[in-house]
Amino acid sequence: MTRAPLPVDPIAEARRQWVSHGWGEAADGMAAVTSVMRAHQLMLAEVERVLRPFGLSFARFEMLRLLAFTREGRMPMASVTARLQVHPASVTNSVARLERDGLLRRDPHPEDGRAAMLALTPAGAELADAATAALNEQVFSRYSSDGTSVLVQQIARIRLEAGDFALPQSPPEPLL
Repeated sequence: MTRAPLPVDPIAEARRQWVSHGWGEAADGMAAVTSVMRAHQLMLAEVERVLRPFGLSFARFEMLRLLAFTREGRMPMASVTARLQVHPASVTNSVARLERDGLLRRDPHPEDGRAAMLALTPAGAELADAATAALNEQVFSRYSSDGTSVLVQQIARIRLEAGDFALPQSPPEPLL
């Protein structure tokens, strides 16, 4: 469903209102946060549209792609939860659907009897590759530019300051 563009940018208008109501010191921040949130809505809708023919949500795609990046196509469920930065219940829900669809399987953890290993099936690997190709062609390649690098750096700074991740420690210099 395509709709006509609005005649005015509502975020620019909100920023103008912020300034006119005496909140000028917060106006740029409000506009930045609101812009990122709106861009998230637009990008997620675009990604979901591309993934729909594959029967995948973005959450399920991310899980398949993460497993496909590993050497053996498998990873402990707790590691998947940590890397995807989602609640364990969300991972459990996605795993159940992917398992039901024959795209991954739960294997016993070789060392921890309480834990599970998630393993990508050949069908899951094939679907991950096909969905990745579609996303690369129809979505991700449209955001490849110098401006995108600056945007990613700015968002990474926000994430770092929020404690989303830590900068890797560089190894010490050799003593010899």
